[in-house]
Amino acid sequence: MKFVTLLVLPFAAALASTAPFRDCKPKVKESIHGPPHRWYKHAPAPKHHMLELKIALPQPKFPELEQHLWEISDPSHARYGAYLSKQETEAFMAPHPETLDIVSEWLALHGLTEEDVIRSSARDWVTIRVPVGLAEEMLDTTYHVYKHAETGESIVRTTSYSLPDILHHHVDLIQPTTMFARFKAFKSTLHWANQAQSAVSCPPGETIMGPAGNLVDASCNSTITLSCLRQLYNAENYTTTATNGNKLGLTGYLDQYANNKDLEQFYQAQNPSASGSNYALISINGGKNNQSYEAAGAEANLDTQFGFGIAWPTPGTFYTTGGEPPYIPDLVTQNDTNEPYTYWLDYVLSQDDVPQTISTSYGDHEQTVPYAYATRVCAGMAFLGARGVSLLFSSGDSGVGVGGDDPTSGQQCKSNDGRNVTTFLPMFPASCPYVTAVGGTVNIPETTAPFSSGGFSNYFARPAYQEAAVSAYLATLAPGTYEGLYNCTGRAFPDVAAQSEHFSIIFQGNATPIGGTSCASPAFAAFVSMLNDARINAQKAPLGFLNPFLYSTGYQALNDITEGSNPGCGTLGFNATVGWDPATGYGTPNFEKLKDMVLAMP
Repeated sequence: MKFVTLLVLPFAAALASTAPFRDCKPKVKESIHGPPHRWYKHAPAPKHHMLELKIALPQPKFPELEQHLWEISDPSHARYGAYLSKQETEAFMAPHPETLDIVSEWLALHGLTEEDVIRSSARDWVTIRVPVGLAEEMLDTTYHVYKHAETGESIVRTTSYSLPDILHHHVDLIQPTTMFARFKAFKSTLHWANQAQSAVSCPPGETIMGPAGNLVDASCNSTITLSCLRQLYNAENYTTTATNGNKLGLTGYLDQYANNKDLEQFYQAQNPSASGSNYALISINGGKNNQSYEAAGAEANLDTQFGFGIAWPTPGTFYTTGGEPPYIPDLVTQNDTNEPYTYWLDYVLSQDDVPQTISTSYGDHEQTVPYAYATRVCAGMAFLGARGVSLLFSSGDSGVGVGGDDPTSGQQCKSNDGRNVTTFLPMFPASCPYVTAVGGTVNIPETTAPFSSGGFSNYFARPAYQEAAVSAYLATLAPGTYEGLYNCTGRAFPDVAAQSEHFSIIFQGNATPIGGTSCASPAFAAFVSMLNDARINAQKAPLGFLNPFLYSTGYQALNDITEGSNPGCGTLGFNATVGWDPATGYGTPNFEKLKDMVLAMP
């Protein structure tokens, strides 16, 4: 089938015939057992409130795309590095023509014309703006305003929706409906300027041994700077190229604004050569980048200052993705800040030119994300990987769940599938098998940051590339360890790690320490971008999806972390040990060793 044949949509015919839907009763498409922990039903949703519904249409050729991904990401395969173009990728994303027709008929039945419909570049997503009243009619459901007991956030959601039976095989999911995930930024600690922790004083010139066997400034044990990361990870002697086409992308959500004055002050303090430089700003779905000091976002500042600061002069791209419009003021005061990834993925996949390395520091507990949504977004990550993009995500900041090893915290680690059983809480998108999840370390010598999220997905099966490594770790656990608390056959994460505490950023004009795996992902991504720079300079393809390389040979160039654990849910969590583990993955980067390795690959 040629992709061009999918570009003609017989919407006029759809308007003329709704025969397939006659006498077709609605059937539940998706439901959850109730709102997740701490969400409660507040009030009926006003019928005139506007919803932006995103309808995912099936991608029948995804298994073929996945096979391409495994082959072109495996350094031992003859097709390694033979990435797909945007057009080739979209051919694998495209729905079947019959799906386009029948969904159009259903929309027409509810009075929606082609002018009311926004279609993604591959036509696999349909977006419509409708009032709650019409959405309830289309989905045979009732929307309510739900509030979060802890944060006060309010969103319009339902716990179940239905579609005509004939549509079930032509629609993967419709959101916002059943998803309560907040996709928050991962920060374990943030010390405001007037509470900033002073660095432990070290005699001038004092050094300590780093993981690569090189000497590192002793001050790096209390304050992490750009120089510290280059020293720790053996990258002091490499300078990137500004003009070879290599780019580093960072994502921002939830009104996280990267302040340019703060960035310039940071550069002047930590990388004077970068002073006066900036990044490309791309707004998606109305995303803004407010430059007032009051609007500065600690997360966005952290990402841009350390991500772009390490990789400079590699050009940087900052994606700012907007949320939904505000709700009715007398009912709700917050924005609907869910589902950022569909907007971001729609945009990035529609572009011909995409950064070779992209880092994201946002996510939530996997179980707060409906399975259909998680699998669809994860597939979008695979499509980007097939185009040669290395996607890195923070693993999360709650260990194996929440509450550390406090015995009472197990009460917060409950499943929301109706059974209400105690369970570890894996994170998404870190649990997606097509991304590289970055856990956290602290101190020199490096040990596991206790908040470093890790574990095993309940949604995604363990991919072949990590089977041997994960099986070896599980074999080290005593029989019965955490039995029933985790899915021992699931995709295991994190894959790698990096420093994640005591990062010194500039926030609202002040030097401010910050921590969390939000630090680790942009830092590791910057070193990946530097590896891509070296490969591109050598006329080689970028690294693309990293995990098949990391688990086959790349781990040999990582600093193995063998101390510490990631407590949560009233347990000590998983321990770090020799080799891969669900606390720090395979460990932290040794840039020079990695560079030699990737330059020796095809």
